[in-house]
Amino acid sequence: MRILLVSAGSRGDVEPFTALARRAATSGHEVRLAVPDRSGVDLTGLDVRSLGVDFTAMIESQGVSPIAAMRNLREVVRPVMRGVLVGAAEAAREYRPDVIAWHPKVLSAPIAADALGIPHVLVEMVPAMTPTREFPAAGTVTRSLGPLNPLTYRAASAAAGMFRRELDEAAAVLGVPRPRRSSAPAATLMPISPAILPRPADWPASVRLTGAWRSGATDGAGPALDPGVEAFVRGGPFLYAGFGSMAAGDPVARGRALVDAARSHRLRLLVATGLGGIAIPDELRGDDLLVTRSVDHGAVLPHAVAAIHHGGIGTVQAATAAGTVSIVVPFIADQPFWGARLLEAGLAPAAIPQRRLTATRLGEAIAAAPRCSAAVGEAAERMAHEDGAGEAVRALEELVPQPA
Repeated sequence: MRILLVSAGSRGDVEPFTALARRAATSGHEVRLAVPDRSGVDLTGLDVRSLGVDFTAMIESQGVSPIAAMRNLREVVRPVMRGVLVGAAEAAREYRPDVIAWHPKVLSAPIAADALGIPHVLVEMVPAMTPTREFPAAGTVTRSLGPLNPLTYRAASAAAGMFRRELDEAAAVLGVPRPRRSSAPAATLMPISPAILPRPADWPASVRLTGAWRSGATDGAGPALDPGVEAFVRGGPFLYAGFGSMAAGDPVARGRALVDAARSHRLRLLVATGLGGIAIPDELRGDDLLVTRSVDHGAVLPHAVAAIHHGGIGTVQAATAAGTVSIVVPFIADQPFWGARLLEAGLAPAAIPQRRLTATRLGEAIAAAPRCSAAVGEAAERMAHEDGAGEAVRALEELVPQPA
């Protein structure tokens, strides 16, 4: 089977697709991965097709503010989305796959699949498109609206209307007119662990909660660490702090709050600055502090006392699988949703919105974290028995008849 996987966004959007690509290739399938440039994900050994866009550069230039995105829609966002939508269509035309699995940002994927006469599979990274009565769409509100929860999922359909011109161009690449309505996904895959998000009873059977798609180890047996990071990790109890691509607000004030809170609990601090969400002033540096750009979560998080992070689903699952309590500092989008879900499940203390982050609030969360350890340990045990990427490959195999 020839599988085309298309994703768009930053590292957290690309990494699960990379894990799925490796697993599908191991299962004997031909796989091409179409992704943005400079995602920070290891693509070694994979058949990769660049979409010719750079989400990292976009984040570095304007941060992650939705207001900035709307203000720069024409000059920044629209050209990037054009690259994604047209690039995905070109990738499908070139590769002629048997099935396409696509990230929700890749709005042209259903058009490409219909033009080629093949099934397509939506990879719903977070629950924002499949309605349920049990909780609101991720990225809308955090508190349940009861019977009104399904209404919150309508927001996801608005994106296609913003990029009609780009979708017309993608359809032209495929030699077809843009349809008024594309076919529905043959299946929806959610690379999320049921240990973190129990499956709602009212989701259709075509929606599969597979478990996380991970290609690295979560027990410290992953890629070799930088010697300095490894020495720090082995040097005694420490907190981990990293906000990934969340470049917003005052990173220096955030860095001071992190250092002050860690020192108030006499804990060392390992900081991953990512794309600029944390900055540590020189006067705060010391032997109890290590600052680096990024780390391998699978190698570091199992040793941390707690993980302070933005609440993206990738880091949520990495920390939980490592048996490490999360302290969520949400910025945007689905991050408040995951903070609320973890608190509800007893897997984390109450989230601290990034605008309200202080050393005092963070210190209180650090003190509360041990009360969540048992629940996180149980969730980690459940996740250890999941095969999310394997489950996803089996779902794709069911859609395309295999030769005898």
